[in-house]
Amino acid sequence: MGNLARYRAADLPELMDRITKNSIGLDSYFDQFFNVTQQQSYPPYNLIHLNNVESRLEIALAGFKQKEIKVYTEYGKLVVEGNKKEKEEKDNILHRGIAQRSFERAWTLSDDVEIKNVSFEDGLLTVNLGKVVPEHHTRKDWL
Repeated sequence: MGNLARYRAADLPELMDRITKNSIGLDSYFDQFFNVTQQQSYPPYNLIHLNNVESRLEIALAGFKQKEIKVYTEYGKLVVEGNKKEKEEKDNILHRGIAQRSFERAWTLSDDVEIKNVSFEDGLLTVNLGKVVPEHHTRKDWL
């Protein structure tokens, strides 16, 4: 226990080298954490924390129909895809402020989160998320 060392921001590469040498199976976590690519801003969304075990993801998809949207989970990620077909414009549009383009957006889910249900109504995709709490961690009232 006498080998404790203080690390500063300048020592971060050395610290990460020591951690990766002594860890098994954590490579993907470090890759996700340090290799964050540019964040997407489309489509806009709200992430609402309802309580300790429930959250809700609301995604604004104005102009999309339900058959143009795919929602699935794969490799610990929630993926939402919107496939909008390009159509020829008959009108002379002076300003296009409503984006109606195809997209793919993914959110990483922790191991203890599951999708409870997904609904799409009035251009709003709602994904209800629940945290899986093991029984030995749940609250029990004895008196």
